[in-house]
Amino acid sequence: MSTPSNVAYQIMWNRMISVVEEQAQALVRTAFSTSVREAGDLSAGVYDTDGQMLAQAVTGTPGHVNAMADAVGHFIRRIGRENIFEGDVYITNDPWEGTGHLHDITVVTPSFHKGELAGFFGCTAHIVDIGGRGFGADAASVYEEGLYIPIMKLAERGEVDQTLIRIVRGNVREPDQLVGDIYALATCNEIGHRRLIEMMEEFQLDDLNGIGGFILENSRRATLDCINALPHGEATGEMTVDGFSAPITLKVKLSIEQDRILSDFTGTSGVDKKGINCPLVYAKAYACYALKCAIAPEIPNNAASLAPFEITAPENTIVNAVHPAPVALRHIVGHFVPDAVYAALDQLLPDTVPAEGAGCLCNFQVSLRPRTDATPTVDARRAEVLTFNSGGAGARPLYDGLNATAFPSGVMTMPIEATEHTGPVIIWRKELRPDSGGAGKFRGGLGQYMEVGAQEGHEFDFQAMFDRLDHPARGRQGGENGAPTTIIQDDGAKMFGKGKQFVAHGRRVVLAFPGGAGYGPVSERDPELVKRDLARGYISAKTAAHDYGMTQQDIEAVQTAVAKGEMVK
Repeated sequence: MSTPSNVAYQIMWNRMISVVEEQAQALVRTAFSTSVREAGDLSAGVYDTDGQMLAQAVTGTPGHVNAMADAVGHFIRRIGRENIFEGDVYITNDPWEGTGHLHDITVVTPSFHKGELAGFFGCTAHIVDIGGRGFGADAASVYEEGLYIPIMKLAERGEVDQTLIRIVRGNVREPDQLVGDIYALATCNEIGHRRLIEMMEEFQLDDLNGIGGFILENSRRATLDCINALPHGEATGEMTVDGFSAPITLKVKLSIEQDRILSDFTGTSGVDKKGINCPLVYAKAYACYALKCAIAPEIPNNAASLAPFEITAPENTIVNAVHPAPVALRHIVGHFVPDAVYAALDQLLPDTVPAEGAGCLCNFQVSLRPRTDATPTVDARRAEVLTFNSGGAGARPLYDGLNATAFPSGVMTMPIEATEHTGPVIIWRKELRPDSGGAGKFRGGLGQYMEVGAQEGHEFDFQAMFDRLDHPARGRQGGENGAPTTIIQDDGAKMFGKGKQFVAHGRRVVLAFPGGAGYGPVSERDPELVKRDLARGYISAKTAAHDYGMTQQDIEAVQTAVAKGEMVK
């Protein structure tokens, strides 16, 4: 067969992206965990025989995809090429060779064509429970955080390791859910394999060497062109966030050079005693993602397009925590990495990056059980309910920030109906939080209000995973800060932003998630946009007057128009 043309290769490349997207959607449809089905906390990709990522699914999170980009190489090394057989399936949740914490299961499947290894499919999903202390920051070492599965074979030549399955079932609170997710991961890889083989047969390919070389070379060249078009220089970015019991500082020195961009996190705070530490693989994933968004957003993610972004951090800093540091909530620190990178990049490329946003997801997990202070109802039961939620995104150089949108993770906020379906939890309130977006020429995105309780007969432990209580999102280029996070019980009792906390029968947790920060001076905001925000309820009359200088006459005109049902532009 003659060498395919560039046009044919481009068609194959697009086809491979559709293959991995179908792989990801198969995982969404078959997963048991709400974090996968409803929030899209997953990744899927195809790799060449050397473990280089060729294509990733659009569905998924940067933390999973970009971290998993390095994982297949670890699988090849640990399993050994001589032990890779058709029908095999491999598995791990190793935080340092997977995607950063024990709650992510990564499954890798070799793909054979005509009896020869053609490549690998890999996928990752966040699972609700992995045993141990549960999903939270309370552990003092990774050994307390749950069951550890080293890189090993889940199946060999099509035969599932039932001993492994029994060990998994015996160590977690939701065994059916976890085992179901494991099989869903293996199945989605199988879907990807089938579609890849169909493509190879259609285009009469014996291997992926040709198309793989085309993808990697074109991605490398396109990424380098984007980097080399930038002015060379270096700058330092720094930000402080709440941490667990004491604030932590992220510091990065960014250097734009010929053919590469370096991000050095020297000067960042050390490893924390509690489980908010971040393995380098996860910090690297989000640093790369931040730079690609700003510099090369149109180039698909693969090994070559990620390679020019080099990330370093000294060991035992909070962005390069080494074993056995507790890492369950590594996303809290990892999700702030882009804002730290952007603090430096804004100095080198003005009018390019957004203001700070909520950063880390506003997640919480509820561990429900029959009440212990009195006789529970007959239908009271135990359940683990994890829900993903978002604060506001930061304002952009030309646009307002997005309301209740998860940047940088990109996961979806879970619907109330799906959350309440998984256990006896009640979401009494969930709505946008007016006045939470920082003022500016462009306003920060709004956070949310939530109020959480349990059905009659239940008490629960509330596992908080929040930040920005004491360090709200900072405005950029003269914009104002976003609103901070708040958390209390409905009787006014104070709660902490992180850690497992008891909530008695009949009590509720009242939450206000943070807003994104504003961009540019408030004085430059279009008055029509202020009127629109007031009409939509994004800002109050008080904020319209105090922050934006709207006259009482204009405020009353907007309120009258809204009362009459008239559109306010």
